[in-house]
Amino acid sequence: MRPAPTILHLDMDAFYASAEQAAKPSLRGKAVVVGGLGPRGVVATASYEARRLGVHSAMPTAQARRLAPNAAYLVPRFSLYRTVSDQVMELLGRLSPLVEPLSLDEAFVDLEAGGTADDSASARATGEGLRTAIHAVTGLSGSVGLAGSKMLAKIASEEAKPDGLLLIEPGTERELLAPRSVRILPGVGPATGDHLRRAGMTTVHDLAEAGEAELVRLVGKAHGHGLYRMALGLDDRPVVAERDAKSVSVEDTFDVDLHDRVRVRAEVERLAVRCVERLRAADRSGRTVVLKVRRYDFSTLTRSETLRGPTDDPTVVREAAGRLLESVDTTGGVRLLGVGVTGLADYTQEDLFAQAADARELAQRAQDHSSPPVEGGEESVPEPEPDSAELLAARRWPAGHDVHHEEHGHGWVQGSGVGRVTVRFEEPWSAPGRVLTFRVDDPLLRPADPLPLVRDAADYSSWPASLPKSRSGADSSGGGESSP
Repeated sequence: MRPAPTILHLDMDAFYASAEQAAKPSLRGKAVVVGGLGPRGVVATASYEARRLGVHSAMPTAQARRLAPNAAYLVPRFSLYRTVSDQVMELLGRLSPLVEPLSLDEAFVDLEAGGTADDSASARATGEGLRTAIHAVTGLSGSVGLAGSKMLAKIASEEAKPDGLLLIEPGTERELLAPRSVRILPGVGPATGDHLRRAGMTTVHDLAEAGEAELVRLVGKAHGHGLYRMALGLDDRPVVAERDAKSVSVEDTFDVDLHDRVRVRAEVERLAVRCVERLRAADRSGRTVVLKVRRYDFSTLTRSETLRGPTDDPTVVREAAGRLLESVDTTGGVRLLGVGVTGLADYTQEDLFAQAADARELAQRAQDHSSPPVEGGEESVPEPEPDSAELLAARRWPAGHDVHHEEHGHGWVQGSGVGRVTVRFEEPWSAPGRVLTFRVDDPLLRPADPLPLVRDAADYSSWPASLPKSRSGADSSGGGESSP
């Protein structure tokens, strides 16, 4: 534990949904749900308006539609989210050389290592300045937690949501944690929480009072020891600038169970190629190929094969995945397939000439429009059947994605069906736009790249030195929560 709250945790507020609202003036203040839209789609992010209706992340989209039938349901636009994430991470990098990204919208920052904070006042001023910079550069809001440890900084940012800042003064950790539910602690999920509840422990105070020996008896040595330390507010984990990936994988969930064994094999081979593309993009290789199969009854099977040495050869990975598939019974139907590579290394032991040939094969597959790669994320969309005009239209015109019409300008897809696509024409900085409908094959309409969320962003090239210290004008001394 540090004597000053110099560990910062940033968590962007409802990131995907907030980015969509910022990009689409007509959706501001309205319920927005981002995720997979098929029968087996899953919610990736819900706006706060949708959350008030009971919608939350990881919920089946079909259930979300029952709770919020009038919400806007959009397919994720990962290119936009990555662009905004890069802007945010670049701002964090100016605060310290020690930035530990956890996802596109979340990161720890060691302010002490960057010399940007050494006490509560300077930490608070830096946190408020960061929120101001993020809003000016991206148009979005983020919540900031400041504390003497990573665990408490993350708890603080969660407590500060949405669009707030909470600083936990060193020495007040146990007082803050004591009345909270045990579920606030990292690693305490529904099962562990229910197990502790049956033992009469519902608050963090209960855990601290129970003692380490009792927690070890209840949940095991490793977990019990860590749980007791967290209940006391103790966490000495450092902020790590680079976190090595342990595996690379891709998976697809299918709207309709796959029964055809030939189709299943083809999907596994396609996923193997996509996996190798990601592996090579990361300049890595791997030694163990893993196949994941979720069957019609939700049972999930994994099979793995360890090779003689690390590889990034698509043929090797594809053939290994195919062999693993032979040991899995898929006759009842398959709802999800995944291919991954673990045991990562930064070198290979394959023939260089074979690699060159397979690189050409990867390039050829990328150009083959009959089996294009699918964007990864919380929910992947399967390949449409070639004879399904509706699925082809939905794939070309995903709800929420950007389009450009030669006469009407930039817009986004509200929906498609029955050979038509409905578009709302508006830009992030315009008023809510009008809605027009076109044939799905209209030659004047084409997919487009996302527009920036802020057209005339303020110049923060000299930040943080020149940044105003407080976004809200609140007193920057002392601890506690600042108003958003």
